[in-house]
Amino acid sequence: MTLPNPSPGGPGVPGTARPSPPGARRPRADAQRNRARILAAAEAVFAEKGPSASTDEVAARAELAIGTVFKHFPTKQALQQVLMKDLLSDLTREVEALTADGDPATSLFGFMTRTVEQAAQKKTVVGLLADTGVVVQVADSLRLLRDGLEGLLARSQQAGAVREDARADEVLALLTGFCQGALHARWDRDLQHRTLALVFDGLRPAGDRRSSRPAAGSPGRTPC
Repeated sequence: MTLPNPSPGGPGVPGTARPSPPGARRPRADAQRNRARILAAAEAVFAEKGPSASTDEVAARAELAIGTVFKHFPTKQALQQVLMKDLLSDLTREVEALTADGDPATSLFGFMTRTVEQAAQKKTVVGLLADTGVVVQVADSLRLLRDGLEGLLARSQQAGAVREDARADEVLALLTGFCQGALHARWDRDLQHRTLALVFDGLRPAGDRRSSRPAAGSPGRTPC
């Protein structure tokens, strides 16, 4: 994953890296390794326990002193900002790849299905999306994801796979709501797919609505 580099000579606040002045040294290799360890540990801890997990837990998982964590990320919110930007960047890259090379008839539905499945397994995405302070700080990253979804949606509409009046904001709102439901209501895989099948049916053009849906208890499958 590509992550923002910290500002030279001081704690790294996400998204505020400045060009190195002439003669400035690059961060030492051990500092870069520690930063990567902190981010990996934070992703694991927040995925398991949600965004309310403490920075002390992150330090323990990374096997680093708490002071080392604060040297790289002065606050827990600064750490969460980097994680959230990274998650959103991953989603945006996937959307852009699907827009360029994916099957326009199934790409949007497949992307939504995979994102909901991930949310059902991890607390990170849903918890951070629900944290207003973090969302405000990653507004640019959210906008990039929304723009990417708009492109994927337009391609699906041009292929006749999605109704023409659907908008990217609506798709993003549906996706966020479903992620929250999948996590907080502990939807199993079967319920995820049956519920998504109904939503996808509503997104399809009227002439392409599916007359059937997966039966309760049937093996899960991607509703595309």
